[in-house]
Amino acid sequence: MSPFRASAGTTGSWEHVRLEIADGIATVTLDRPAKLNALTFDAYADLRDVLAELPHRDDVRVLVITGAGRGFCSGGDVNEIIGALREADQRTLLDFTRMTGAVVRGMRECPLPVIAAVNGVAAGAGAVIALAADLRLLARSARFSFLFTKVGLAGADMGSAYLLPRLIGLGRATELLLLGEDVSAERALEIGLAYDVVDDEALLEVASSLARKLAGGPALAYSVTKLLLSQEQDMSLAGAIELEAVAQALLLRSADHAEFFAAFQEGRDPAWSGR
Repeated sequence: MSPFRASAGTTGSWEHVRLEIADGIATVTLDRPAKLNALTFDAYADLRDVLAELPHRDDVRVLVITGAGRGFCSGGDVNEIIGALREADQRTLLDFTRMTGAVVRGMRECPLPVIAAVNGVAAGAGAVIALAADLRLLARSARFSFLFTKVGLAGADMGSAYLLPRLIGLGRATELLLLGEDVSAERALEIGLAYDVVDDEALLEVASSLARKLAGGPALAYSVTKLLLSQEQDMSLAGAIELEAVAQALLLRSADHAEFFAAFQEGRDPAWSGR
């Protein structure tokens, strides 16, 4: 998206998450299937850093996040994270909680549309990572559990108390964050937590189809739409209308809008450039 890079190049490979890029689609796979993709310190750090790099690549227009095997993400690894943090000092604890929050902030600030393809359990941090996506496509086996209170921690973690009420309303968000009970895929769809629910075996195919649709579309328009949706949550109506007016005036001079008009006049489909 951005042509402006520092002297360092992009990371060639990631050790703790799997990144694949093809046809404008970046797929990040949490890849510890034997442990339902439970997160380690290093996995959190890789997620944070890959989210910082992707917006600077010209070959990526959409991001898909999913999990290997039968689960999306079961949250932080109890032994490798929770056990280790019991011995940590206050500075280390704060560094850790800020790092986990940086993953969610990176997803929300990323100018790319983000799809979470949720297969099986999305618990704790896994539920919040899915929550931070722009679209949540669920397998029928998927289930959410914001289980922080069940382990004696605040249900408000990694931005969940900010994002969830804005998505499903304060009452339902309070229920999910206080009680920490499982939410089935069908219930998630009913309360607005899911974009769609599909058969398990069709999840990746449907996610790929949705990603291709977004990757082949007007990327700049998508990026600005995501930005405005995020920024306007904390603005007055007057401020929001003014911000939209400025953004729309700029997009009226974009290459993609000019391409739409040319395609309309010529009776063809637009060839979007993302500019």
